[in-house]
Amino acid sequence: MRQVAAFLLVAALSSAAWAQSGKVYRIGMLETTSETANRANLDAFKKGLRDAGYVEGQNVVIDYRSTEGRADRYPQLAAELVRAKPDVIVTRGYAAARAAKNAGPTPIVMATSADPVAAGVVTSLAKPGGNITGLTTLVAEIAGKRVEVLKELAPQANVIGVMLNLANPTADAERRQVERACKSLGAQPIIFDVRNADGLKQALDAAERRHVDALLVNAEAVLMANRDTILESARRHRWPVMYGAREYVEGGGLISYGVSYPDLYYRAASYVDRILKGARPGDLPIEKPKKMYLVINVRAATALGIGIPSQILLRADELIR
Repeated sequence: MRQVAAFLLVAALSSAAWAQSGKVYRIGMLETTSETANRANLDAFKKGLRDAGYVEGQNVVIDYRSTEGRADRYPQLAAELVRAKPDVIVTRGYAAARAAKNAGPTPIVMATSADPVAAGVVTSLAKPGGNITGLTTLVAEIAGKRVEVLKELAPQANVIGVMLNLANPTADAERRQVERACKSLGAQPIIFDVRNADGLKQALDAAERRHVDALLVNAEAVLMANRDTILESARRHRWPVMYGAREYVEGGGLISYGVSYPDLYYRAASYVDRILKGARPGDLPIEKPKKMYLVINVRAATALGIGIPSQILLRADELIR
């Protein structure tokens, strides 16, 4: 027992000495939502760091900043992060990446960005150049596929309200995909431009006035930051809604089809690791998603009186009950 106690004491002292003398890395995170609302992604990122040998509070410190859905705050928060002299900044969305890029030369890892090339954040996915790398959610025709699955689940939905931030560089392409898919399925899309919380409220009110049968809601930053408002409105109006992220379905939404954001955050940690070990961000190719996930909330379907077709059940990656 004495030998064990002595060993544990030596190990504890060695750990304390390492903590005092070892390098402690600082990671800035520029986000859209609070740590609480972003918990699943943040936990996945921290797990990725741990798997690479970094433990928060020991050899890494995370400085988390959120705009709380206000895109105008990105430049201010990015400047604050840069002044804190982080070793790397992790961002979500093109606006956050662009603000961090403009704030200084700190290495940047995009945990997610719809189309950083179209947004002018990087030169190309293969050779991003500069101080930015990371992951993109750019997947051809995903918006059209969401329309198709929504119509399978709710064939009576002939008027589909589409929530888009038309200031986003990817919005035009997404809009064309939606319109093309709706036309082929005999549905009428109504596009609502949502750029902030007030714009979302106006769009939801307009959707009610125009008697939409269903909604299409992507994972754009403004929408994600106000997802509780969207979910409550969908419940109140009994709208079937196809979402672009699992987080909505976890909160009671009907169905989502898209990338796994926790998986992207987990993979972002490997980029951080490579940069901390000396890699140049601009030399690291930007990765595309490896898989799309179909998630269905069975209770939400039951509440809406929707029977889930067997072909959708068979394709589903996850059923939330």
